[in-house]
Amino acid sequence: MADIHSYDFNGKRALIRVDFNVPLDKETLEITDDTRIRAALPTINHILDAGGSVVLMSHLGRPKEGFEDKFSLKHIVKHTSELLHREVKFASDCIGREAENLSAGLKAGEVLLLENLRFYKQETAGTESFAESLSKLGDVYVNDAFGTAHRAHASTTVVAKFFPNDKMFGFLLEGEIKAVDKVLNSTEKPLTAIVGGAKVSSKITIIQQLLDKVDNLIVGGGMAYTFVKAQGGNVGNSLVEDDYLDMAKDIIAKAKANGVNLYIPTDTIIADKFDNDANRKEVKIGEIPAGWMGLDTGSETSKACRDIILNSKLILWNGPMGVFEMDNFQQGTKDVAMAIVDATVNGAFSLIGGGDSVAAINKFNLADKVSYVSTGGGAMLEYLEGIELPGIKAINDK
Repeated sequence: MADIHSYDFNGKRALIRVDFNVPLDKETLEITDDTRIRAALPTINHILDAGGSVVLMSHLGRPKEGFEDKFSLKHIVKHTSELLHREVKFASDCIGREAENLSAGLKAGEVLLLENLRFYKQETAGTESFAESLSKLGDVYVNDAFGTAHRAHASTTVVAKFFPNDKMFGFLLEGEIKAVDKVLNSTEKPLTAIVGGAKVSSKITIIQQLLDKVDNLIVGGGMAYTFVKAQGGNVGNSLVEDDYLDMAKDIIAKAKANGVNLYIPTDTIIADKFDNDANRKEVKIGEIPAGWMGLDTGSETSKACRDIILNSKLILWNGPMGVFEMDNFQQGTKDVAMAIVDATVNGAFSLIGGGDSVAAINKFNLADKVSYVSTGGGAMLEYLEGIELPGIKAINDK
């Protein structure tokens, strides 16, 4: 494995796997959020400044059968050119003669964007011959797509074998790995994890992994009501996974055995229907009347969470405290976000990861006030769970 910091890119074509899977307006097909493109700019600019040229490859959406115009990466060429302050050339195919000719003709400082990789089923199948065709387009391979690092696809994993001595992580992927490793492997204490979201079932593995590492584990979101019911509380019509009541009890017991402070919300904002304009009131979380459902955490819970977070040196946040997409049920999530910001100001290291947590921190315009916001939801979860990600393994393997 090579190192992007010391590698000599002068006169080399860098084939970079980026994650340009950005949202496009359905009518105009213009980019509505360019965060993922901006995240790759440091790697791209470093290589260009070092005298190299760049071939960018990415997927966009989930095309079913070959070319679909709405998933064409041609729609992001103009904006990418503006962000890079230079013309971005475009290949109407990601393999084949046109792509090879355009790549071969690149001069130092030039950029080529390939068409959507997923127009070929061989990409997601991890077909070696497809990966070999991609490998012809560069002299060095750089993986900077953490969001797809958990996929064993041709462009994220298989292609690396064709660059045995010239493969490396980009700055974004390197930063993601360092951020997660800092949380999971640091000796700093206390470490607090806030795990929210709708269902316990989707977070079981990560919770079990964290119980061996954290000092405090705060449970939030819809999954909290499964824990409350497991302890004999009345949760009304709140979201509950009855099949996981015993699992919730096991987690409570393991936390106690490990000396982990497991905090389950004590109060909740309830509503008489799943609607922003529903009737609502604050009650004890185990005393929700029939016909009502919990959609956010209450003020007592916010205060307790804030105290725990402010006394932490390391903070991991994955999953909201309530239905923050509705303004009347966002306060619990916002209170946690603000507590994390204040803890960060006081010197704590804070890592925000998982789609909903990232959406929340962006909604409240606080992304620049925490230590690190992960770009990879599923990838980060799997990495936290202790799973070796194929995209990372492919670079690390000799």
